[in-house]
Amino acid sequence: MATFASKDQKTALVTGASSGIGKAAAQALRRAGYRVIGTSRKATPGGALGGVRMIVCDVTSDASVTAAVAEAQAELGRIDLVINNAGYAVSGAAEESSVEQVRALFDTNYLGVVRVTNEVLPVMRRQGSGRILNVGSVVGLIPGPFGAHYAATKHAIEGYSESLDHEVRRFGIRVAVIEPWATKTSIETNSPQGDRPIEAYRETFARYRAAFDAAMATGDTADDVAATILTAATTEVPRLRYPSGKAARQTSFARRFLPRALFDRILRKQFNIA
Repeated sequence: MATFASKDQKTALVTGASSGIGKAAAQALRRAGYRVIGTSRKATPGGALGGVRMIVCDVTSDASVTAAVAEAQAELGRIDLVINNAGYAVSGAAEESSVEQVRALFDTNYLGVVRVTNEVLPVMRRQGSGRILNVGSVVGLIPGPFGAHYAATKHAIEGYSESLDHEVRRFGIRVAVIEPWATKTSIETNSPQGDRPIEAYRETFARYRAAFDAAMATGDTADDVAATILTAATTEVPRLRYPSGKAARQTSFARRFLPRALFDRILRKQFNIA
């Protein structure tokens, strides 16, 4: 039997909510009074995680996404907020990834967002309201050496979100992008490297990786990003972009206002690839 949220209680659907930013965001929204349903690729024992109701959703499957959104709507009664968070990274030189590996990455990180959004937009149009927050990255704004394909998926999210926001405003729906920088989650340790390694890149990648790991050690937490998501979810008039944390805000500012050559020198020095 479906259990609907009260008329005044906001509802949220969070993809990739079994760990990291998605889990933190789902719990932050629950504490803020939202009725939340989270998704994961595999069933969660007991159907709940940290007090959040969990359902199965594989964002690479049209049928799975359709079923998950229908289940969430039936249980919640309405969907006020969607957090498109499901995704992963691939590291290594761009040349080290096969087309098949890149296609799989885009299928999750970009097309997964499109699938979920296409399913929730009819619901939100009927409601006359809704908000969609897509978890991007600062590397959706800047170069991502040794993460080119991941950066490309996040650049795609930027363009898609900004374009979509213009299309759906007339229906009372807004779209925004959350832009974390180095965040202490398992995304890097659980994500693959290029599937066709090339010796010529090994030494430079090792130096890059050491610098990246040092940045991660002092990076933000998933809870920090969740706080940014909560702000974007609850503000009356949302902005298009929400850099999350001091480093993200500084990087976004530098990308906009520094000369390209200077920005590139700083980036290459920061990641020890100069």
